[in-house]
Amino acid sequence: MSLFWPCRAVLTFSLLLFSSASLPVMAEQLPPPEGDVLLRVTGDIENTNVGDELHLDRKMLMSLSTRVTETSTPWTEGVGRFEGPLLRALLEAAGIRNEHVRIQALNEYETEVPVADFHEYDVILALERDGEPIAVRDLGPMFVLYPFDEHPQLLNETIRHRSVWHVGSIHVP
Repeated sequence: MSLFWPCRAVLTFSLLLFSSASLPVMAEQLPPPEGDVLLRVTGDIENTNVGDELHLDRKMLMSLSTRVTETSTPWTEGVGRFEGPLLRALLEAAGIRNEHVRIQALNEYETEVPVADFHEYDVILALERDGEPIAVRDLGPMFVLYPFDEHPQLLNETIRHRSVWHVGSIHVP
């Protein structure tokens, strides 16, 4: 046994203690929303800002890694220019590690979506169309948008059911 073993043990323990002590601080760094809450993320999440939930307003959502997707959809006419956060960025911000999420619309329509979709495709939570916020009467205030024109194979019934309009919450089972 080396004379330095106790020093290495103390150093290793200190590093483990420091790194685990910093994890809760990161979760507390998410501020509560200042504007109207557009999205509530509930369930098995690591990062919260209102009780055990993550509440996000428009500014917070648009501060995540966003993407512009120009595509046609089965529900709109012509090609639209949609913008919003990548759903994989939202997963990361919430600290979601599960394989599925349940996305619920304001009218309580709900569907389960595999998280793999968000990593395989640039799926966004569309908040704007052609530079304007999406109104509730036009699929808003946000909807799950797959890049249909980039990947025509996504134009199928399964993906249409996953493309929730009027998104209000995401639950992680």
